[in-house]
Amino acid sequence: MSKQLSPRLQSNQSGVQLKPLHSLQRQGFSKTKTAVAIGVAVSLSSAPAWAESEAGSTLNTIEVQGQKIDDNPYAEKGAPYKANQSGDARRVKPLAETPQTIQVLTQQQLKDSGKTDLRDILGAQPGITIGTGEGGNLFGDRYIIRGHEARSDVFVDGMRDPGMTTRESFATEQIEITKGPSSSFAGRGTTGGAVNSVTKQANLGRSFNKLSGGLGSDEYHRYTLDSNMVLTDDAALRLNILNAYEEVPNRAPADRERKGLAGSVFWAPTDKLDVTLDHYTMDAKDSPDLGSYLDTETGKVNDAFPAATQDEDFFNTDVDSTTLKLGYQVDDNIRIENTTRSGTTNNSYVVTGVQGKTGAILTQQAQDDLANGTRTVSDLDASDIDSTYKTAGDKSKAASQDVEYFANALNTYIDAQLGGMKHQFVVGLEYSSQDITRYNKSVSSLGASNCYTPITDRSTGQVTGVSESRCFLDENGQPVDNLNSVLGKQVGGDSLHSIWKMKTTSFGIMDTVDVSEDLTIHGGIRYDQFDLDLTTYSGGAVSGQYDYSDGLWNGHIGFVYDVAENGNVYATYSTAANINGGESDVGTSGGYGGFIDAQSIEPETIQSYELGTKWQLNDNKLLLTAALFQIDKTDVMEAARGADYSNTGTPNTGGNRVRGIELGLAGNLTEKLSGQIGLTMMESEITESETADNVGKPLANFADNKLNALLRYQVAPQFAFGGGMTYTSKMTAGQPDSAATDSYTLPGYTIFDLFANYRVNKDLDIQLNVNNVFDKDHYLAVYRGGGAFAYKGDERNIRVTLNYEF
Repeated sequence: MSKQLSPRLQSNQSGVQLKPLHSLQRQGFSKTKTAVAIGVAVSLSSAPAWAESEAGSTLNTIEVQGQKIDDNPYAEKGAPYKANQSGDARRVKPLAETPQTIQVLTQQQLKDSGKTDLRDILGAQPGITIGTGEGGNLFGDRYIIRGHEARSDVFVDGMRDPGMTTRESFATEQIEITKGPSSSFAGRGTTGGAVNSVTKQANLGRSFNKLSGGLGSDEYHRYTLDSNMVLTDDAALRLNILNAYEEVPNRAPADRERKGLAGSVFWAPTDKLDVTLDHYTMDAKDSPDLGSYLDTETGKVNDAFPAATQDEDFFNTDVDSTTLKLGYQVDDNIRIENTTRSGTTNNSYVVTGVQGKTGAILTQQAQDDLANGTRTVSDLDASDIDSTYKTAGDKSKAASQDVEYFANALNTYIDAQLGGMKHQFVVGLEYSSQDITRYNKSVSSLGASNCYTPITDRSTGQVTGVSESRCFLDENGQPVDNLNSVLGKQVGGDSLHSIWKMKTTSFGIMDTVDVSEDLTIHGGIRYDQFDLDLTTYSGGAVSGQYDYSDGLWNGHIGFVYDVAENGNVYATYSTAANINGGESDVGTSGGYGGFIDAQSIEPETIQSYELGTKWQLNDNKLLLTAALFQIDKTDVMEAARGADYSNTGTPNTGGNRVRGIELGLAGNLTEKLSGQIGLTMMESEITESETADNVGKPLANFADNKLNALLRYQVAPQFAFGGGMTYTSKMTAGQPDSAATDSYTLPGYTIFDLFANYRVNKDLDIQLNVNNVFDKDHYLAVYRGGGAFAYKGDERNIRVTLNYEF
C-alpha cells in the first residue's frame, strides 16, 4: 500500500502546510480561479448528463453518477460510502493504514439511511447495542460497544461530550466509531471503544446552500439548512439549522421534537494562522415512549401493548456549546493547534415505564362488603380473591441533570526524519473540568385506582392481602379507556441527588514511524491526573462526601505491514482504565459505575489485542477490513450482592473477556453499486467474580452477533435506489460487567429498510425512505428489574424529502 504524506502537512499551491480540515480551506481555491473551476468540474463529474456540455471532456472520467458535490473533506471522491481520513487530526495516517477497527459513517450514508438521532444510527451498527436508563443511571443516549459501557465515551470533534443527553446529526459531517480501548487518545474509559461526531465546519472550498424539507407518516416533518458562505479570500461562514417533529410511529401520543442551530466561522488572517469559532445549540423535547414489557413467566414481550405515555410525561434535552480552535503553522514540519470548549447541557425527564403485574378479581362477597362499607380493602386477604389475571402497571422514572464543562487541548504535530526514518509526532496537553449536578424529581400519582392487586410476602411467597392499584390493562387484556391519563401524575420540585466534579490534566505523546517502505509502527502513551469530588444528598441534606485522586498511564503499540501494493496486515495492543466513580450520573450506585466507598481500590484495567488486515480495492474506491480481537478487563469493581444502588461493594474482584471477529467493507463494489457492510461475531465470559456462580457466564447487554448492511445502486444518472438490513441476535438485561440474566432476554430481530433517490435537475432531488418495511416488532434494550420494560424500535414509517441546492 503506497505511503502518503501526513494530510495535516501536505503542501499546496500557497506553500502553507495543512491539517485535513484546512486542506480544503487553504489550498488557494478562492485565490486561484482555475483551481475552483477544476475542482467544481471534477466534483460535478458525478452529476447527470446535463452537466457534460458545461464541463466538457473532463466528465468522461465519471465514476459514480447521480451525486452532487461531496463537501466532506475526509471522504473518497466518487465513493459515497467510503471515508479516507479520520476527522481527528491525531490519526495521522489514512484509515486504511491505521492499525485499529474504525468504522466511519459518511454524510451520504446518514442521508440514505433516513436515521437522524445518534441513538438510532449507532443502534444499527455492528458491535454496538443500546442500553436503557434503569433508575440507577439516567435516561439518554447509552451505548455498549463490544460488550462494554460507553455512555461516557461520546466525543465531538475529538473532545469528550459529557452527560446523558439526546444527540442529533443535523450538523454532523461523519460519525467515527473506534472499536477497542483508546485511552491513549481519549483518556479514562473507552473500554470497548468510543464514538466521535465530526461536525460541519466553515471552509473556503466553495459557497453553497443545501435546503432539505421532508414530510411523512406519523405527522413527520423535518427541515434543515446547510449553508457555507465564502465571505472573502480568507474567511467563511457555515450555518446549519434544524426544525423537526414526528409522532413515534404508531405510538401516539408519544412524539419527538428537535430544534437546532450550529454556526461556524473560519478566518485565516495570515498564511500561518487560522481561527475557527463555532457554536452549537440543540433543543430536544419528547413525549417519551419506553415501549412494552417483558413477561418474565413466558419470556416474551407483549407486542400488542400501546404507548403508556402519560399526559404529564416529558423528556427534554438542552445543549449549548462554544468552541474556539486556533491553528498555527510554525514551519513546513510543525503545526500547533489549540482547542477550547465551554458548554452546558440539561437532561430532564418524567417517563413512564411498564411492568407486568398480577391483577385480582374479588369474590362477590368481598365486592358487596366493600360496596356497603362493612369492610375496607385493608381488611381483605387471600380468601377474598376469586381469580387473578395478567395486567401491566407503572414503572415511572423522573430525574434531571445539569452539566457544565470546560476543556482546553493543545496538540503539536511534528514531522521529522530521525535515524533515516520518517516520524510523525503528536504531543498533547489537555485540561478539562466537568461539574455535573443530578436532581431527583418529585412525582406523585393521584389518579383513581382502577384495579386490585394481591399483596405477596416476599419471604414466604404467600398472598397476605389486597391493594388498590392503577392498571393499564383490564381483565380481558385490553388497554383501559383512559390509558394515557390513568396515573394522574403530579410533578413537584427537584431535590439534590448528587454533585459530581472532575478535573483532569493529561499529557501524551504519540509517534508514527515509517520504518521502511512496507512497515509502519504506531505507538503512544498518555498520563491522566484526575481529581474527583462527589457529594451525595438525601432529603435535601448531605449524606456523603467522597474525594478520589489518582493518575492513569495508558498506551498503544501497533504495526502495519504492506503485503501488497493495496493491502496490509496489522497487529495492535492497547490499554484503557476506568476509575472508581467515573460515571457521573449515578452517584454511589455501585452497580452502574458509581462510587464505591472502599479503601485501596484500584482503577479497572483493560487490555486489548487486535490482529487484522485492510485492503483497498476497485481503484481505492472500496475498503475491505477484517479483524480478530480480544478485550480483557480485570480489577472490576463489583456492587455488593443485593445492594446495586449502594456505595458498598467488592472492589477489584471481577473480570471479564470479550473475543470476536469483525468484518467490514465500505465503498464501491462495482461502478454502480455502493455499500457498507459490517459483521461482528463475539463471545463473552465472566472470568472472575466475588460471586463464584457467575464465573463462566456471558455478559449482560450483549448481542453475540450483529450484521448491518446498507447498499445503494445507481440505476441511471438520475435514479438510485437501495436498502438496509440490521440483524441482531438475542440479548439479556443486566448491570454493566454483570452476568446475563436469562429471565430478561430479548429475542433477536432482523429489520429491512428501503430508499430511492431521483434527481429532477442539477439542483433538486427527491428521496423516499421506508424504514422497517415489514413492520417488524423489535426491541432494542430491556430493563433488568422486575418491571422489565423493553425499548421498542420504531414501527414502519415513510418519509419523502426534497433536497435543493443553490
